[in-house]
Amino acid sequence: MRAKKQNLIDYFHKKGGIVRFSAMRKAGFHPDTIAALEKNGQISKISRGLYQLAGYEPAAHPDLVMVSLLAPRVVICLISALAFHEITSEIPKYVEIAIPKQSHANIITYPPVRVYRFDHQAWREGVEEHRIDGHTVRVYSPAKTIADCFKFRNKIGVNVARDAIKTAIAEKRVRPQEIMKYAKICRVSNIIKPILETLI
Repeated sequence: MRAKKQNLIDYFHKKGGIVRFSAMRKAGFHPDTIAALEKNGQISKISRGLYQLAGYEPAAHPDLVMVSLLAPRVVICLISALAFHEITSEIPKYVEIAIPKQSHANIITYPPVRVYRFDHQAWREGVEEHRIDGHTVRVYSPAKTIADCFKFRNKIGVNVARDAIKTAIAEKRVRPQEIMKYAKICRVSNIIKPILETLI
């Protein structure tokens, strides 16, 4: 049993300190081994089906990692995506996630999330996959995020969207043509085009 426990601890280290119960089972670890580590305080349950290694010091974006583990199909969007790409000074109060319209949203109690429903084309376009602590996190690209922010400007604030488009072009070298590509998909090209014209 001691060897099995150590193997599981090693597995947690390999996975960046946070692991889904289903992933542990798939990797061949018995529920008794998982329960024994939890009872000893070596791992703790932090959310439904999600465990964390004791003393785990998360690297960058731990909330994004947790949400992506709890709901692997979601895409990080809006202010959360702007913050990830460092094109806003806003501090997200929630992890903002996109799901397709008419789809079921996973219940996530922690970290706090805000769910946005996108039409199917807008949901699947502009998705990037980033590796954080050994986990895949799906985030919209800077250009797609800009278009989304204008689409949801009444929810997040038009000034946030305006500041982000200026920062994206001036500091992150995001191409206006790329922003316009996603603006058409999100049906906000008539709003974004005049703003871009004043910036270039």
